[in-house]
Amino acid sequence: MTDLKLFRRAADGRDVEVRGSSVALEVELQRRVEAGMESMLGIRFLASEYPTGPWHRGRIDTLGLDENNVPVLVEYKKGSDSGVLSQAASYLSWLDSAHHEFEAVVKEKLGMEAAESIDWRNPRIVCIAASFSHHDRVAVHRLYERIDLVRYRVFDGGLLSLMLIESAPGSPRPAPALCRRRVREEASRAGRGGNASPSAQASRGVAPGCLRDLYAELDEALTAWGEVEVAPLMHYIAYRRLVNLASVVFRPKHEAILVYLRLDPDTIELEEGFSRDMRGVGHLGTGDLEVRISSPSDLERAAPLIRRAFEAT
Repeated sequence: MTDLKLFRRAADGRDVEVRGSSVALEVELQRRVEAGMESMLGIRFLASEYPTGPWHRGRIDTLGLDENNVPVLVEYKKGSDSGVLSQAASYLSWLDSAHHEFEAVVKEKLGMEAAESIDWRNPRIVCIAASFSHHDRVAVHRLYERIDLVRYRVFDGGLLSLMLIESAPGSPRPAPALCRRRVREEASRAGRGGNASPSAQASRGVAPGCLRDLYAELDEALTAWGEVEVAPLMHYIAYRRLVNLASVVFRPKHEAILVYLRLDPDTIELEEGFSRDMRGVGHLGTGDLEVRISSPSDLERAAPLIRRAFEAT
């Protein structure tokens, strides 16, 4: 991914590059990210310095649950990687054996509904460091785990930048019984409305036949503005960078695709039948602005909104 450069206008009118630096103490970075990690990374904070017990012999820097209900382990290094990648990967063995323990933490912090909605198929590792070597960036694609490498910089004036420099989708594990129950429940809800299950469609990452061509164009629009991870999840398809920028849900009965964008509806001129404010309204996926795509002309109208969502993330 392209390296980030920041510039400040000098007194003589020239732009001068602002040089970033690393934090003095690792815990400084950790506390700052933990305090704002939902807005920064789309991850809900669960615990700090979480002990993995005598067998695994470690402490996970930050334990979290992301906006897609996926367990996340976050590890930090104030400088270069220095083993943070292998350390974080080793903690996944603890997570594999500690589902009930993790669920108990989620229940305590976020409630029963969140605990029952955990998607165990593909837990995430997020490694945050001042830099990563070329070998680190190659290695994430040789592992079977879902890993994000995030580079940070701090700047004068209290500025903190986070840049996703490498991301590997990992290999999903078989869905446990709880996830399978969620699929059945969603299928039942869709069946009452006469629809095919959006969750089943999303888990295969394939649109129903009547929407396939339209979805191909939508997918192209959602990936046109830079590198985006396309993640077929239990109930929807997420398009994400550090956080979700869009969620896609199929509605074949109505020959429509619903796109939930990470945009403030107050900044949008809403159009009845096309865009809707979803704040406080339960829906699949994440994002406060719903856009209904039923035709190529709808997609053309949605293109500026998609671009704004991309630029906002």
